[in-house]
Amino acid sequence: MTTVLVTGANRGLGYEFVKQYSENGFSVLACCRNINEAKELKELAGISNNINIYELDVSNIKKIKSLSQQLQNEKIDVLINNAGIYRSSNVGNVDYDQWMESFKINTIAPYQIVENFLNQITHSDLKKVVSITSKMGSIDDNTSGGSYIYRSSKTALNSMMRSLTHDLKNQGVATLTLHPGWVRTDMGGPGGWIDSFESVKGMIKQIDKLTIDDSGKYLDYAGKSINW
Repeated sequence: MTTVLVTGANRGLGYEFVKQYSENGFSVLACCRNINEAKELKELAGISNNINIYELDVSNIKKIKSLSQQLQNEKIDVLINNAGIYRSSNVGNVDYDQWMESFKINTIAPYQIVENFLNQITHSDLKKVVSITSKMGSIDDNTSGGSYIYRSSKTALNSMMRSLTHDLKNQGVATLTLHPGWVRTDMGGPGGWIDSFESVKGMIKQIDKLTIDDSGKYLDYAGKSINW
């Protein structure tokens, strides 16, 4: 059975990834920070025998290493770095502790997860690494300023993924950086243009199409290329 690992799986896009992949017949390793608070995810796992939930605080490298050890015999075909945070910030109103927190979770953690699960990825059939970013991380698209913390952490994530594209290609690992669109979630707010189902359905389609030959793309959920 093809296996996908999803971080931030307890709500929003992460939960929808778990739901749709499980419905598509994948074995799903659903990771969340606090299992006790993941009521809907536990209910979903209760009616699906191909979902396994694991506790993972992506900001804690010891927890990442421990889970990798626990799953050392798994073959992870698709790894999806979905966990992330949004911290508001404008000129004169930047919390530097939140800035560091955002880089730790939005940028550094995805790298640490790939690094620590690389053996499980390279021993799989599909060998795909995906990070959920934002169009707000595009320097080309920044026409309004503001959101210093979130923008910079996602720009750095994009750059990190671009480097992984080159460094992992000789191991047959394909990478993809995805913008989910403006989605109606807790993070995106109620004014989003699309819902989680449409966003994730589109992103899964892009992941399915990913091959080593087109590794390194920066796309939105509908397959449109985004300038870095």
